[in-house]
Amino acid sequence: MMRMKKSRLKWAAVSGGLAIGIGAVLAQDGKQASSYMPVDIHDTFSTIFARMTAAKPEIEKRHTAVLEQRYDLGDRPAQGVTMSRGKPLQQGIRVKLAAGVTWVQLAEMSPEQIKEKGLFPAGFEPLPHPNHAEGGMVFPKFEIEEMKKQEGRDLTRFDLDFDIPDHLLPEFPPPIYLTTRPDLGDVSQGKLVTLDNYYQMFNGLLNPKQLDGLRLLLTVFPQQQFNQTEDRRSEHASRGVACFDCHANGHTNRATHLVGDIRPQEFRHRINTPSLRGVYIQRLFGSQRALKTVEDFTEFEQRAAYFDGDPVIAVKKGVDVLDRGSQVHAMGEFQEILDFPPAPKLGIDGKLDPKKASGVEMRGQQLFFGKGRCGECHAAPFYTDNLMHNLQAERFYKSHMVNGMMAASDGPIKTFALRGVKDSPPYLHDGRLLTLEDTVEFFNLILEVQLTEPEKADLVAFLRAL
Repeated sequence: MMRMKKSRLKWAAVSGGLAIGIGAVLAQDGKQASSYMPVDIHDTFSTIFARMTAAKPEIEKRHTAVLEQRYDLGDRPAQGVTMSRGKPLQQGIRVKLAAGVTWVQLAEMSPEQIKEKGLFPAGFEPLPHPNHAEGGMVFPKFEIEEMKKQEGRDLTRFDLDFDIPDHLLPEFPPPIYLTTRPDLGDVSQGKLVTLDNYYQMFNGLLNPKQLDGLRLLLTVFPQQQFNQTEDRRSEHASRGVACFDCHANGHTNRATHLVGDIRPQEFRHRINTPSLRGVYIQRLFGSQRALKTVEDFTEFEQRAAYFDGDPVIAVKKGVDVLDRGSQVHAMGEFQEILDFPPAPKLGIDGKLDPKKASGVEMRGQQLFFGKGRCGECHAAPFYTDNLMHNLQAERFYKSHMVNGMMAASDGPIKTFALRGVKDSPPYLHDGRLLTLEDTVEFFNLILEVQLTEPEKADLVAFLRAL
């Protein structure tokens, strides 16, 4: 009886989800974490809801402290620089340095020296999920509010809110550009495309197969945190989420999640939703999964990623097994006509036209393909090499726990295309770099290229022109 009672107590902590996530459940002997989520939930939804809503303020307080220790989160837009539809681009280095150290001094040190002295900026280390031990999909408030307005569907989590301030995120709703109709420019009409309005907006613009693919990308399917079970994370039973809830208008709202590929839980990587613009030139899909086609990735998302990489729990919560020959193919066909935003200063080779670019931008381009070494991975015209690279950032810091996440190595990460990069803050696969200036400082340190302050400014100007 005593053994059974202890087991029940342990289960209450797990199903309540205060700090236990996928892969974090200890075996009875306490020696090994399980790869599987618990399937048979013994707590009622009301019990789980009460426990997790009570825990929410402290969880968010801890994570806010991490963000504020790492970053300057202020709203400081760049003068005269906007995203494609006019949202001001944030400027300046937001990652905080250790007291008494400058960026110049840091760049002059070796990785070994920085590691030994503990001077690697915390904002350059992997970024934890808003509640890393719990994980799961979390949506920005503007996405939640618009979806409530259009469809009456609530993407709010009762246990957790999104963490990055709106002014540091992509514009919303983002524009939509189609490879099939570049003459039209932005076809979004300034609206968030949903199941409520897609047919009116795109009938006559897409062919029937593309139109059906868009319908499916806007159709909700059960997901680990949004479903009907007692261990969901929505207050009311939910129909689920749609692909475009994260990939808003085929771009991104930077909704966040944890990758499903890694166990145990503390080693899982945060992933910020990547843009679907330009998938027609990509040859790898997923930041680390290296799936080979957009159809593979679309099918993978439904079967496993929606359920934190656990197909066992997916069966319980209502996995939707899409038909590869019709549904998946149609979804892929629409995704493959999503284009990058216009870049009027670029020529047909993807590089700056000297007749249109400024001197600062031209100098930045020279640095990009020269001293800065950016072009070794981000080759024109789309600024990707369609490969994966391991930056080995762990050369600069010692592995340690950060609010439920083990800050260890990232491993190989795919080279994301930089076309239209100004429309997609924050940067890197987990969103740890809030601005382009942060990104330049990060790679200046990682690649040990010793850029001067004017060179860094030139490089940022070039990136804005892409």
